[in-house]
Amino acid sequence: MSTRSKPAPSPQTAKAGAAQKPAPPPATVALERVHNAMRDQLDRDLLALLQANARASTADLARQLGTARTTVLARLGRMEREGVIAGYTVRLGQDLRDLGLQAFVGITVSPKAGRDVVRQLSRMPEVRQLCAVSGEFDYVVLLRADSALRMNTLLDEMGNFEGVVKTTTSVALEWKIDRT
Repeated sequence: MSTRSKPAPSPQTAKAGAAQKPAPPPATVALERVHNAMRDQLDRDLLALLQANARASTADLARQLGTARTTVLARLGRMEREGVIAGYTVRLGQDLRDLGLQAFVGITVSPKAGRDVVRQLSRMPEVRQLCAVSGEFDYVVLLRADSALRMNTLLDEMGNFEGVVKTTTSVALEWKIDRT
């Protein structure tokens, strides 16, 4: 970790700087934007209905929310423009998921190897999600394979990537809640 110290401000810059507040970090700005975009309970209820069924018609959503269809259209448009809604998708049912295996793989990498490991993982179509995390691992991967044999092969490949120190795998047995 490096630390840098700033020189003490001159009286003129201290006086000028007192009127300015430092800019908030980008993550704070993004959170404020999303929070402002979801203005009230109606927005939150609309998003919850869409998460349960992204194919619901605006008329059906309006009926369930007790509001006008034009209100639903306007709110959807605003939330799409503001980035709260990034898209609409299809979720596979449990029966289709059961045709293969899914596993969460915790990956620990050596210092400065993260970028190369991420690049190698991005080339594997079986990698469904990759998250940088805090805690015991550096990354957690959601991996999907058609068979136990294929899963084993993928895990061996990942474990042999240069820079990977350790992998820990947990196979998903059943999805109890899935809001993705």
